[in-house]
Amino acid sequence: MLNIKLSHNPLIQYRPIRTSDLEVLEKLHGDLFPIRYESEFFQNVVNGRDIVSWGAVDRNRPNGQSDELIGFVTARTVLAKASDIEEYLRYDSSRSEQTLIYILTLGVADSYRNLGIAGCLIREVIKYALNIPTCRAVYLHVISYNNPAIYLYKKMSFQCLRRLCDFYFINGQHYDAYLFIYYVNGGRSPCSPLELIKLLVTGAKSGFNTVAAKLWKKEDRKPSKWSKCKESGSLLPTKHSKRMSNEDALTQFV
Repeated sequence: MLNIKLSHNPLIQYRPIRTSDLEVLEKLHGDLFPIRYESEFFQNVVNGRDIVSWGAVDRNRPNGQSDELIGFVTARTVLAKASDIEEYLRYDSSRSEQTLIYILTLGVADSYRNLGIAGCLIREVIKYALNIPTCRAVYLHVISYNNPAIYLYKKMSFQCLRRLCDFYFINGQHYDAYLFIYYVNGGRSPCSPLELIKLLVTGAKSGFNTVAAKLWKKEDRKPSKWSKCKESGSLLPTKHSKRMSNEDALTQFV
């Protein structure tokens, strides 16, 4: 499909992000996101320091720009037991090496939208996760008003688990976020799809507290780190187990 914003037929290819992409990567993030990322984040991306990344390029782009980024995705490996979504996973907690892939940022230049590039970049992340035997899921957060991204994740079979109140704080204003997850390599929800449907029906009749109690009640369960969000009836973290660095806080915008 030819994008009317382009004067040529694009030939999109995907490759790892390199150190030579630094300047363009910074510009794309600045153009696409309402927050500013620290230079350390970009250095970590282009040098592969605890971050994996893929870029999209247009091989038919004129004026010597055939290898210049027009899209990107960045992600990080985290331990399942140390993540904020441990409660949404059914896995063997005795195996401390089990991991997750967290998508940090995803973006496509405006003139290359609606060409399926974002979906292909996400597939690169999923393929990467599938090749890690210890990985159980790919997950991300998306701001609540980003409807195109929400539609894309649902189309790609990501499951929307929760709406988190006031997850983002941007330019002096709070915004909610949705938590999406894609299970891989045997990872799955703590309850079966049938159990989930039954509990959702029950919740519609008797309220959120009943559902929460049935979903997560275990005899030896530690106290939950989630509390009810008054506005949406969903869950949000009351506090983080450790103080988030500036990089972590900023890169949680997808």
